[in-house]
Amino acid sequence: MKNQLFATKSLAQLLAEMAGENRLRRVLGPVQLTSLGVGAIIGAGIFVATGAAARNIAGPALMLSYVVAGITCIFAALCYAEFASMVPVAGSAYTYAYATLGELFAWIIGWDLILEYAVGAATVANGWSGYFQSVLAKFDLHFPAALAGPPIVYDTAAGHFVQTAGVVNLPAILVVAVVTAVLVKGISESASFNATMVFLKVTVVLFVILTGAFYVNPANWRPFAPYGMTGVSFFGHTLFGQVDAGGQPVGMLAGAAIIFFAYIGFDAVSTVAEETRNPKRDMPFGIIGSLILCTVIYIVIALVFTGMIPYAALKQTLSSEQAEPLTLAMKYAAMPNWMVGVVAFGSVVAHTAVLLVFQMGQPRIFFSMARDGLLPPVFAKVHPKFRTPHVTTILTGVAVAVTSAFTSLDEMVNLTNVGTAFAFILISLGIIILRFREPNRERPFKVPFGPFVFPLLGVICCVAVIYYLPHPSWWRFVGWLAIGIVVYFLYGFRHSRLRGTGAGNR
Repeated sequence: MKNQLFATKSLAQLLAEMAGENRLRRVLGPVQLTSLGVGAIIGAGIFVATGAAARNIAGPALMLSYVVAGITCIFAALCYAEFASMVPVAGSAYTYAYATLGELFAWIIGWDLILEYAVGAATVANGWSGYFQSVLAKFDLHFPAALAGPPIVYDTAAGHFVQTAGVVNLPAILVVAVVTAVLVKGISESASFNATMVFLKVTVVLFVILTGAFYVNPANWRPFAPYGMTGVSFFGHTLFGQVDAGGQPVGMLAGAAIIFFAYIGFDAVSTVAEETRNPKRDMPFGIIGSLILCTVIYIVIALVFTGMIPYAALKQTLSSEQAEPLTLAMKYAAMPNWMVGVVAFGSVVAHTAVLLVFQMGQPRIFFSMARDGLLPPVFAKVHPKFRTPHVTTILTGVAVAVTSAFTSLDEMVNLTNVGTAFAFILISLGIIILRFREPNRERPFKVPFGPFVFPLLGVICCVAVIYYLPHPSWWRFVGWLAIGIVVYFLYGFRHSRLRGTGAGNR
């Protein structure tokens, strides 16, 4: 049984599976891939996370937090790029794990990615609803209270879910429905729609940087690291540095862990490898290019944001005000109202683009797992005309719409961070394994400096990210994996096509 659990698929098998009726259409080029990456990465990291992270965890040192988080993701992105150039197949980290670590680890990563995209998409849909309604309010337009939000939200201060005046979050349902329809129509149309939104939101971000730079006061960067650079605790005992009231480490490194989710969208680029015209060349360009571009933008925006509003003033703001940190800083700096309105509009566009790419990635994970027999065959259906995984796209849309309509999963974002860092660890180890297992395999792109330096640095950095995340997220992630293992043995293990055909490496 051990050999069966860790059976791997050869790269030749993976490439052969793209033939037949379940193939997807290759239409994407390097610019579109980079745009998808930017679309998924630039969103909540700028328009939401900067406020809470600067106020509670890092202070002005947040700009260094973005540097550390970006470097951590670059290590992982290099490994993704090598895999994507060799295996231009849908499925992202799930597919790569199947080729190196075996079926059980592939399932674990696939189950992990389901969590990443599902929670991420539902959270973004809720965020979109709030920002969209704030834009409408500027024109004195309002949704009825019963249709303006979910009936249940998580109260961070109280530590449990509470009931609201809402009955259903109608704006969230509407945006998910529109995005789902675009994704079913075709990957080319989806990429074009995303490119338009990326252009708009990057324009807004540059607008904030260029105009906000005139309101920056260097004195606001002092103290630069009020929470220190790092804190370390062990089972509630502080070893050094600062910790919060709950014993959780704070500081610049903790800030990097909290805003880590802002970068993970580059993973979505690898999910469309099977729909890329020249994946050997274009996938590395799209993955690494989008990540580097967004890292620079994040660092500069953090620099401007913390320079516009002093740390002391940020400490006095309410959590609800932190939800829109850029507009908060602009109001504090007494910038004109029309400028604040431009940023609010940009946030709506940014959330739409992130939602589009998250909902694009999720169905392709389902699609790959079903094609391998680990999920029911219906998940591997491809539309005969549009050549998109329409069944999984629609099912994903329904799940995201229902979830965002009736509850808020903001508290689950850190759970997504844990899962993503865990997937990055396995992918980094996979590069090392495959370099030794198949040293002669053609590698159009190779991680620089051999198979150890960057992959091992990626593993170390991701372990640090997990350590600095809130401890309850660790146990929630373990619980999620336990559920996944049960599902695997009840269905996936018995229906695996690899096992059924007796194929694979052992």
